[in-house]
Amino acid sequence: MLKTGLAVLALSLAPALAGAEASDQGGEYGSDEPGSEEEGPGDAAVEAAARLREAVKRIDPDAEMVDNGATFRVGDASVMLVYDVVADRMRLLSPVEATDAVDADRLMRLMQANFDSALDARYAVAKGVLWSVFLHPLSSLTSDEFGSGLGQTVNLVVNYGSSYSSGAFIFGGGDSAEDQQELIEELQEKSRDI
Repeated sequence: MLKTGLAVLALSLAPALAGAEASDQGGEYGSDEPGSEEEGPGDAAVEAAARLREAVKRIDPDAEMVDNGATFRVGDASVMLVYDVVADRMRLLSPVEATDAVDADRLMRLMQANFDSALDARYAVAKGVLWSVFLHPLSSLTSDEFGSGLGQTVNLVVNYGSSYSSGAFIFGGGDSAEDQQELIEELQEKSRDI
């Protein structure tokens, strides 16, 4: 499943996956000068990014923070948070396996899961890696949505090769559904503002 090499690859790709030009978090946006055409990020997006960074620190005190996000662990899963306050977007990514290990039948199954059991998180392919991803506008993302999205992202990694479920809704129930829902609830709690 999750290979150490994929986790290393994920860390090295973080800037590229954040966007072609990651936001310069340390600089000043916009200008008070008349005629300035550059606009800065909205206050809501900047505040949301700060809340996400704090939530990540509560989830994994050993998280590595970077200008446009963080890399951290949830259980055995390596997760990246990347955001762009100017574009008002965020994403969570967790590597599943190298795409050369995904045959046509499995790819078909992944597309079926994206339709009915992956829900808010999805399987996606980029840079030779199969990822579990969650995308959302940054400024409107609530703490509960972040916790739920993170739980679903991790559950898709854990359930790859079996149920392919994000764990948010599983018809038929059972022990695995209960464990997956517990992870989502735990991450929602840790994501909430104190």
